[in-house]
Amino acid sequence: MQRDAMLTQLGYAPNDALVKQLEMIENNTVGYDKIQKHIMDLHDHLRVDGSFVALSNSEDCFKIKVEATSPELAQEAHEKIKHFSDKFKVDINKLENKETYYIVGFHH
Repeated sequence: MQRDAMLTQLGYAPNDALVKQLEMIENNTVGYDKIQKHIMDLHDHLRVDGSFVALSNSEDCFKIKVEATSPELAQEAHEKIKHFSDKFKVDINKLENKETYYIVGFHH
């Protein structure tokens, strides 16, 4: 998938800085080519719960942000994230005391 298209699908207006940031994230995400499509699918699945995948501003990785409007939707989002991680062998790190995860990459 072209970087501009991926940025658009994630809700960004592509520009040079974002394309460069996405490129750095791609290079830093282990096995990115194996999980790119799954990351986009996760983003689509999470949007119904008010959650999403985004570019991290502090780390060279994708972040998953759970911003559900109710505890039930938040629980559903966390279950979807766990399912994504288990099914596609994707390493994720949950940030302590936050509703945020970082996508580390494909687990071999």
